[in-house]
Order: sequence, then structure tokens, then C-alpha cells
Amino acid sequence: MPAPTPPPADASHASRASGDRSTRHSVLANARRAAALVNVLTGGGPAAPSAIVAVLRQHGEPDLIDLTAQDVGEMREAALLLRAVFGAGDVDRAAGLLNRLLLERAGPLRLTSHEGGAPWHPHVDRDDDGPWGEWLLGSSCLALAVLVWEHQRPPGAVCASVSCENVFVTQGRGPEQHYCSRRCATRERVAAHRRARAGGAEAEGGGGPLDVVSD
Repeated sequence: MPAPTPPPADASHASRASGDRSTRHSVLANARRAAALVNVLTGGGPAAPSAIVAVLRQHGEPDLIDLTAQDVGEMREAALLLRAVFGAGDVDRAAGLLNRLLLERAGPLRLTSHEGGAPWHPHVDRDDDGPWGEWLLGSSCLALAVLVWEHQRPPGAVCASVSCENVFVTQGRGPEQHYCSRRCATRERVAAHRRARAGGAEAEGGGGPLDVVSD
């Protein structure tokens, strides 16, 4: 039997490109992008446009990005609203916050392919050329709402590390996730171990320094 003929290189490339585009517009990809933008926009001081653009590029935004000061301000406002969803703590509160944002801040559900530049996917902003803040809030709420629907749990959380305020997307039906990264989880485990050792040493030594009694 002759060996199967491999597909032409250009067809293989086209297939990979189509898969990459579909992945970039998946619910999980949009939710992770939302978390990354919330972190850069609300993580302390004002976010530089270049830092926001870097996150958008990391998450596959292909278009020329030119953010104005107004764009950044509106995106930060959206990010603060989304941070509340990530920090909701339980599924009922997360769903309630998302319902309110979708009612008050989103437009009607529509499908777009950005004039053939992307796979068909849903939007709830007014149009493809709408403001960045409106796009961030709408696309993020839609993705987070689908995660609530699919998993029946909060779509994300705020890192439990005392030295980190990052939000992150929770996934699947596995054990509850408390930290945004392995780095934060390891740092907290090391700190807890040190506290336990210090507490044990103090108890072994009598609980603290002895009082000195004069004659």
C-alpha cells in the first residue's frame, strides 16, 4: 500500500492559521485576556499605554493599536468593574454582577467576523469600531458569563497571596485554585513553613523572653 500523501505545505499552514485564529477567539482565551488586562490596568499606579498594548499583543490582537489617554481611562474603568466579578467569591454573586453589567453596559448580542479577518464570534459591543473600554467590558463579560454557565462556579478569583493582587481565571471542575501562579503558591507555602518553624521554636523555648527579677 503506498504511503499516504502529506497535505501541501500551504494547506497545512492554512489549517494551523485557522486553528490559531479560532483559539484566539475562544471563551477561555477571552477570559484569560480579560484577567491579564485587569491586572495591568488596576495593578497599582496608572498603566502605560505601551504596557496595555503589550498585553493585547500577547493575546493575539493583530490590528494596529493606538491608545489615547481617554481609551486608557475607559479601559481602566471597565477593568475595575471586571475586578469585582473576579473577586465575587461565589457563583451567585458573580452571576449577579455579570447580569447587571450585561444589562447596563452591553449592547445586543451579534456575530462578527471583522470583515473576514477572524472566525465568526459573538460580540456585545455596539460595533467593531467601538471604544476600547466598551469592547473590553463587553467581550470580557460575555466570556466570563459562559464560564459561569459551563462550570457553575465563579469564573475567576483574586490571588490569595498577601503580596499579590492579580486576578486569574479558574478552570474546570478540579480542586479550588487559590493562587494566580505557582510562584505565588510556592512563596506562600515557604512563608507558612517558616512561620510554623518559628512558632515551634518559640513554644519549645518557653513562649518568649524570660522576665528578669531583681533581688
